[in-house]
Amino acid sequence: MGQIENVIGSSGAFRLTDFKLQCGVVLPEAKLEYKTYGELARDKSNVILYPTSYGAQHGDIDWLIHPDRILDPSRWFVLVVNMFGNGLSSSPSNCEACGSMEQGFWFTHLDNVTAQEVLLREVFGISKLALIYGWSMGAQQAYHWGALYPDRVARIAALCGTARTTEHNTIFLYSLRSALTADPTWNGTQFEGIPERGYRTFAQIYASWAASQAFYRQRLYVELGYASLEDYLLRGWEAGYRKRDPHNLLAMLDTWLRCDLSNNPMYGCDYPAALRAIQARTFVMPATTDLYFTPEDCAAEAALIPNSECRPIPTIWGHRAGNPYQNPEDMAFIRSAIQDLLDW
Repeated sequence: MGQIENVIGSSGAFRLTDFKLQCGVVLPEAKLEYKTYGELARDKSNVILYPTSYGAQHGDIDWLIHPDRILDPSRWFVLVVNMFGNGLSSSPSNCEACGSMEQGFWFTHLDNVTAQEVLLREVFGISKLALIYGWSMGAQQAYHWGALYPDRVARIAALCGTARTTEHNTIFLYSLRSALTADPTWNGTQFEGIPERGYRTFAQIYASWAASQAFYRQRLYVELGYASLEDYLLRGWEAGYRKRDPHNLLAMLDTWLRCDLSNNPMYGCDYPAALRAIQARTFVMPATTDLYFTPEDCAAEAALIPNSECRPIPTIWGHRAGNPYQNPEDMAFIRSAIQDLLDW
């Protein structure tokens, strides 16, 4: 089914032919970009899968893979897989067969996880995961792994993410999508130029939700080196999203909007049954001030997962606490929790 390309070293691309997406489109060639860290044990018992989050590529999140940080590559074989739509794996920006929602095209996490399973099995001969670690959209993929392959996932660390997108979260995603597609360069199916106003509005909306009110009240962005709120919005948010093709930003939003680990043939949209099917030892780790993956929503899901524990991250960083590259206190909390989980 798949074909290996350039697996020498720590990174590579895996290609799947005639890959059928959940939306019904068949990609003549689907590509997964990935990067590995550490050495795979002879018995392949030390595998940690780390799927990417919204807007992220593997280089943006590999800061936490270090002996002194959250995932230790001297002990574990860490495999970071770029999800569809992020610009490295198959995405509208690099694949002519990938379109927009307006054209009846979208990726789902069923697509992501199905392709990842083939990658692990065919390239590395991996049949079981010691841990799947995910933040935000990565946590969504972690839950899907646990429900779709319950006997093949030993542990799940789900940081700041839910197994199904809530209605409140949906409104946030609608506002982001509207911000981009309201730009005059959008022609109804694609952008004909750089969406200058779209990027700016998109970044401002995102910044208002991703950090808490307390974060802004204490003006923590000043400690990060920004001269003003406007400087923070421009350099800390807008500049980052301008690095991403706007078609890819839409594609990832459309995946997020459709997140529901029960919307597949295995569970037939029985959401409680899908959560109850997860056998992995699961740490559900919301941020106490997350505005869109709220601790209440995460705790409600944890209550349905048989072998789970809810460990909220005490923080004023909001959703961003789950990727604490600027925040040593939250990093230490997460590192300790993950050590507990891996020692189990």
